[in-house]
Amino acid sequence: MPRSKITIGFWIVTALFCLQIGFTGYAQLRLPQVAAAFSHLGFPDYFRVGLSWAKFLGVAVLLAPAPARLKEWAYAGFAFDLASAIIAHLAVGDGPAAWGWPAGTALLWGLSYVLWRRLQQAPLRASGRAGLAGASRRPAGAMG
Repeated sequence: MPRSKITIGFWIVTALFCLQIGFTGYAQLRLPQVAAAFSHLGFPDYFRVGLSWAKFLGVAVLLAPAPARLKEWAYAGFAFDLASAIIAHLAVGDGPAAWGWPAGTALLWGLSYVLWRRLQQAPLRASGRAGLAGASRRPAGAMG
């Protein structure tokens, strides 16, 4: 797939993902029914507030020019958050109406992450050096 199509797809999916995560962060801070849902799942209020701010920080990292390692950590944090949300809803016996939102958001997360990884690898493929990606490098003058 051409790099331009990957880039467009990445930004569309990532924008939708970040809007969804940003809204859930806002809802967790401001909507009483969402705070009640957290209590229903057995989480304390301080966890809900901290999770909201972590979501906002993760969204900023994904949307801003940031080092790849930092973006990896943001994606990992979102994976943990979404998997935990699905598990928590299933553990208390909630139906698809409750766990469907984190599951749908997890699909957006997966698409965003896969497209981001393709964009990270695209310059290597274009230069014909894909086989060297991740290969160990010897210091200059090393024998072996």
